[in-house]
Amino acid sequence: MRKYLSLVLMVVFAATAMAQQTILVTVENPTSVLRTDQPVVIPLSNDGQVQSALVKAGDEEIPCQLDDLDQNDCFDELCFLADLKAKEKKQFSVTLYAEGEPRQYPARVYADLLVRNSKVKEKNKHNNFLESITARGDCADPYHILHHHGVDFESELNGIRIYFDKRQTIDLYGKFQKRLELEATQFYTTKEQKAEGYGDDVLWVGNTFGLGAFRGWDGQQPTMIEPVRSRTQRIISYGPLRTIVELFDRGWQIGQQKVNMTVRYTQYAGHRDTDVDVFFNQPVARQLFSTGIINVKDSEEYSDHQGLRGCWGTDWPSNDHENFKPETVGLGICIPMQYVKSEEPANKDNYGFVVGTPDRHLSYKIIYCSANESFGYHSAKEWFSFLQNWKQSEVEQPIRVSY
Repeated sequence: MRKYLSLVLMVVFAATAMAQQTILVTVENPTSVLRTDQPVVIPLSNDGQVQSALVKAGDEEIPCQLDDLDQNDCFDELCFLADLKAKEKKQFSVTLYAEGEPRQYPARVYADLLVRNSKVKEKNKHNNFLESITARGDCADPYHILHHHGVDFESELNGIRIYFDKRQTIDLYGKFQKRLELEATQFYTTKEQKAEGYGDDVLWVGNTFGLGAFRGWDGQQPTMIEPVRSRTQRIISYGPLRTIVELFDRGWQIGQQKVNMTVRYTQYAGHRDTDVDVFFNQPVARQLFSTGIINVKDSEEYSDHQGLRGCWGTDWPSNDHENFKPETVGLGICIPMQYVKSEEPANKDNYGFVVGTPDRHLSYKIIYCSANESFGYHSAKEWFSFLQNWKQSEVEQPIRVSY
């Protein structure tokens, strides 16, 4: 009997030791509209060594994700997605464990970084997967080192690739259906895949901003991210609920100042918008930068002159007119006004902004749609109305999280 009691106590003690702590998290929707897939992010810096986690709403297990943002093999954040009715307040229990492995859930986002395999002939079947790549600043042609020219990522609603060169331009993939596709197409959709309803590249970007590329500013026009000591692309998180990719420019010479810059893109499942965070290793209060969206050929423009700007237009995404067709897209960017120095007049390339920050960080959001979507928007009027509602409900009135 005494042995049996000792064994029970040991089991109870072990189970208690594994459960580091349980946090009760309250999430509230401040708006009168349904909110789905709302990101809830919990910092873990004060919670010791977290190895796994369990999130529940009542008896229902909610998929969650642990992320190591600084890549030091310790998880820095936990995130999960909440669905909330109008004005609803919901409570979640988050149990953190000091042992074990992160739970596995179905992937709702995707990211990859690929070097071409010379033995593979099909453009959508390359398999030299990387997690990070760095090129010296004097690398002659980093753009052609990587398959599909840079890191790519997606949610069910969008698909983005970022060029691995001085432009760091954001190029777009348009879908017909809500699903993940980039693993199958690798941004090079075959005729057979097109016949099956897969999407494809829908935007010609050239030297423009594309969708919200971050650049320098010389007082009159945007400048590229050069010269640099080196440039890096890396995947910080593969999902399943959000993917995080970073561009790291070491030793970027801006006027008389040399800085290290990290541009982080965070893509949440269920979202067509993407979060952009720009970090510097030192204050850059005296510097001006630029971003914006491409002036798609013959596009209509929308601006609220308070950081939100959009366009709707149609152009060929490629010079290959045999395998591509003209594509219609809606683009948008939303920048908090504390970072906006000026909204620039439209020119043949861009609808641009001059931006800056008093410290080491600034952030903004980018968003787009393709008129191919069976689930999206199909006119400038619809798209501009969506942008206004998105800013008012999603951007300016985020869900409230307390714990």
